[in-house]
Amino acid sequence: MNRLMKKLLTLTGALLLLLALAAPAYAAAPEDGQSAAQEESEESSTGMKALAAGLAVGIAAAGGAVGMGLATAKSAEGIARQPEAEGKIRTMMMLGLVFIETAIIYALLVVILIIFVL
Repeated sequence: MNRLMKKLLTLTGALLLLLALAAPAYAAAPEDGQSAAQEESEESSTGMKALAAGLAVGIAAAGGAVGMGLATAKSAEGIARQPEAEGKIRTMMMLGLVFIETAIIYALLVVILIIFVL
């Protein structure tokens, strides 16, 4: 569990570093026809959408990956303990993986709605 926390903290740190390095991309000069306040408001809105989308997909994918890994590990452990129940264990594992993947796809749909509708 300690190794998992270290990996998770390392991944979080890398994500924060990536977000910090991407900040200058939003520092573009305003166009001629728009006021500076209006341009700043639009950039802030776009930046917040991008940040929300990235965090939503990242958290959903990370949670799904951890869940899938644990499910696969536990099913392999169960099959090793009771080889005669392999069919039932594999069926339940696949059903669980489908539900986890569905939750990740729903998160992706929410992100697409955030980007294009809001």
